[in-house]
Amino acid sequence: MSTTADDKQQRGRVRLERGAKRVRAFLAGQVVADTAHPVLVWEVPYYPAYYIPLADVRAKLRADGGVVHSTSRGDARTLTVGVDGREIAGAALRYEYSPIEALRDLVRLDWQAMDAWFEEDEEVFTHPRDPYTRVDILASSRHVRVEIGGATIAESSSPRLLFETGLPVRYYLPKTHVRFDLLVPSGTVTHCPYKGQAEYWSVRAADGLHADVAWSYRTPLPESQKITGHVAFLNERVDVHVDGVLQERPATKFS
Repeated sequence: MSTTADDKQQRGRVRLERGAKRVRAFLAGQVVADTAHPVLVWEVPYYPAYYIPLADVRAKLRADGGVVHSTSRGDARTLTVGVDGREIAGAALRYEYSPIEALRDLVRLDWQAMDAWFEEDEEVFTHPRDPYTRVDILASSRHVRVEIGGATIAESSSPRLLFETGLPVRYYLPKTHVRFDLLVPSGTVTHCPYKGQAEYWSVRAADGLHADVAWSYRTPLPESQKITGHVAFLNERVDVHVDGVLQERPATKFS
């Protein structure tokens, strides 16, 4: 496999590409895998998974009798991952007889089963970063107004505009420009490998409660510090006016 995008392999709906980053996975404080030759596999369109060369897996792997079928990758044996003092059944897959030859000597470690993942010496959360995803955060003087059920929930002429590959632009407004008297903490928390951990609010409007339509990153990751102290709203479920023009609600997986 080549390391260039032009030589990226695709089999059906699965893309494969060799990564250039050192990748490590940890469990119970011990190294499960340490490789400078990870393979990025796009099992779904949105982001890749890491597959690790078998020779770079340090933990004990034991077949536990399970089989997982994929129409594109074939049948995988499930493996128990063991380190000193701890074992997790089904925490790894190996497509030993995959129709995709490049997968046969690789191991897929379950992301959530590991305690921590590192790219080089920086911890990565949620899933591997996609090398083809870019996040740009730009200060703006455009006038943005967010409306729900006919009521203005937030309004600002100093928003931060976040442009992320494959997603609609997100308008982050300063917290002081948001009507928090209409927001109700929902308890929902999500994680993003580019921005960090987000906390959510629902909005109480005349037509009822609109669940989880606003969010903020209290302590965003270093590359997304510009959205500290700002709140975004789900364009797909609220009305956003930019410079007086009502924006069309985008259709995405969050709609």
